[in-house]
Amino acid sequence: MAAENSAELEARSIVTMRVINAPRELVFDAFTNPDHLARWWGPNGFSITTHAFDMRPGGEWRLTMHGPDGRDYENRIVYDEIVRPERIAYSHGGDGGAAMFKSTITLEDLGGKTRLTMRGVFPTKKDRDRVAETYGAVEGAKQTLERLADFLARV
Repeated sequence: MAAENSAELEARSIVTMRVINAPRELVFDAFTNPDHLARWWGPNGFSITTHAFDMRPGGEWRLTMHGPDGRDYENRIVYDEIVRPERIAYSHGGDGGAAMFKSTITLEDLGGKTRLTMRGVFPTKKDRDRVAETYGAVEGAKQTLERLADFLARV
């Protein structure tokens, strides 16, 4: 039964991992400052406008992602857990409720480098598949972490 639960969880998830050539504290800090987030958050070609940012359990980050096609995507993140410098967990609601999921970001210290794992878990496999197809979420997550790595290489 546990294997079925694990398989079911994986079917509802989008998991993206990247080793970043920066210390864990620095990677964590890139998530804590809205000015820094504006320089790397989102897939290639996207920019963001932050409307509110309160990074604490129960606090929220409200932002608009501006797509390269001119379309705006409203997002609301409510922080569930913050464990400096190793874990950030949040609930995501976006684009009028069409992209609802829970996300956990874990940061593993690799001696000057950081393994970042981002796991988004959707209510159902159908929701996961719809967001992956409609919004290109799998490739978008990879591009977002690449932009983070590029940002940290310049800091």
